[in-house]
Amino acid sequence: MAGQAVGVKEVEDGIWVVSFMEYDLGEADLEEEEKSLQPLENPFGPKVLPMS
Repeated sequence: MAGQAVGVKEVEDGIWVVSFMEYDLGEADLEEEEKSLQPLENPFGPKVLPMS
């Protein structure tokens, strides 16, 4: 992914989701003293859609 654009979207106050293409990779907490990025368990796993 070097040199590729990633997206960031604030989902809570100071909590940002980091995405690449349509995959959410992790959450960044920018309010902590030691800014952190926590990866999601399996961002490339199958997506489950709600039943209608």
